[in-house]
Amino acid sequence: MSSTVHCQSTDCPNGHPPSKLECPTCHKLGIKGSFFCGQDCFKAGFHENLRTFNPQKVHKLIHELASKPSSSNGSGASNIFKDGTYNPFSTFQFTGDIRPRYPLSSKRRVPEHIPRPDYAETGIPTSENKKAGQPPRILTPEEIEKMRIVCRLTREVLDIAASHIKPGITTDYLDEVVHNACIERNAYPSPLNYNHFPKSVCTSVNEVVCHGIPDQYKLQEGDIINIDVSLYYDGFHGDLNETYPVGRVDEDSKKLMRAAHESLHDVIKICKPGVLIRDIGKVIEPIARAAGCSVVRTYTGHGINDLFHGAPTNVPHYAKNKAIGTMKAGMCFTIEPMLNLGNHWDTLHWPDNWTATTIDGKRSAQFEETLLITETGVEILTAGKFRDDLYR
Repeated sequence: MSSTVHCQSTDCPNGHPPSKLECPTCHKLGIKGSFFCGQDCFKAGFHENLRTFNPQKVHKLIHELASKPSSSNGSGASNIFKDGTYNPFSTFQFTGDIRPRYPLSSKRRVPEHIPRPDYAETGIPTSENKKAGQPPRILTPEEIEKMRIVCRLTREVLDIAASHIKPGITTDYLDEVVHNACIERNAYPSPLNYNHFPKSVCTSVNEVVCHGIPDQYKLQEGDIINIDVSLYYDGFHGDLNETYPVGRVDEDSKKLMRAAHESLHDVIKICKPGVLIRDIGKVIEPIARAAGCSVVRTYTGHGINDLFHGAPTNVPHYAKNKAIGTMKAGMCFTIEPMLNLGNHWDTLHWPDNWTATTIDGKRSAQFEETLLITETGVEILTAGKFRDDLYR
C-alpha cells in the first residue's frame, strides 16, 4: 500500500491528489486522516459517513472528543486510541470490546465503464422500492446463467479476501482488497452506497452480528470475522458470506462457527419446489440450540436477482415463524443464519445506523449462500470448498 497521503475528502472534485494541507487542530491532537487538497474540500467533505451531522460540526465534535482523552465511552475506555484513531460515539454503551475506529477511509471509486445498480449515485434502491410487494421472480434460463456467473465471481472475491485474514491487518484493508477484486472482474461491489452504506463489503468482528463497517480496527489473534461479499455484474447480484478465525480461537468460537455452518448446509438439503419458506427455521433452530446458541430474528434471508434484495423479502432462520410462500423452480434467494453464543438473539445497533451487535457482548457467527431452486432440488450458486480445519 502507498505511503503517500491523499486528499481525505469523500467528495474531492480533484480526484484525491497527494495532499499536504492538514487540519492544524487534528495535527496538534494526534488525530490521523485529516489531509485535504484545498480549503473547499476541507469545508465540504470531512467525515461524510457521520451523515446525521453537518460535516463542519462533526469535525469540531472530533476536536472536542480528542480534547477529553480521559472521558469514557461507556466501558471505561478512552475515545482516542494510541494510534491516533478515535471512537466517534463517546457516550454510547457498547456491549462488548469492539469499538469503531475512525476516521473511515475515503469512498472508493468505481471506474465509469463498469455498469452499476440504480442506487450507486443516489444511495436509494429505487427499483427495489418500486417492486416491493410483488411475488418472487421466476428467472428465465438466460437470467439463471447470469446468476451463475455473478455468483461464481462473488465466491472468487470472498476467497481472495479470506486469504488476507491475519492478525494486524485492518478491516479497511479487507475492504480495499474486496473493492479491487470486484473492479478487476468488471463488477460493482453491491454494498457500496446501498442505502448510503459507505463501503464495498461488510466486516463483522466478534460480537458484531452483521453490517460492520470496515474501518481502522486491526484484527487480533483470537478474533473471529464475518466477511459479507456481494457483487453486481451484467445486471444481476450475487451474495455470500462466511465467518473465519483470526489465528487460534477459543473452543466456544469454534463451536459457534461449526453450528452456523452446519445449520446452513443442513437446511439447504431440504430445499426444493413445494417446500414452505417458513420450514427453513425448523431445521436451523434445533442445531443452534444443541450447540448452546440462539438464532437472530432481526435479520433474514432474501430474494436476489436483478435486485439486491427482492421477493421473497422475508426468509426467517428461526422456528415458528409466519413467513409466507413456497419454493418454486427458477427462484433465487439467500439463506444466511446468524447464530449468537448463549440465549439472546436480540441485536443492538451502533449510532452509525448499520453495525448490529449482540446485546450481551457474546460472539456471533454467520454463513450465507445464494441458492437457485431447480426442477428437482436446489443449486448452490455460490458454492465453495469448505475448510473444516478452520473450525477444529
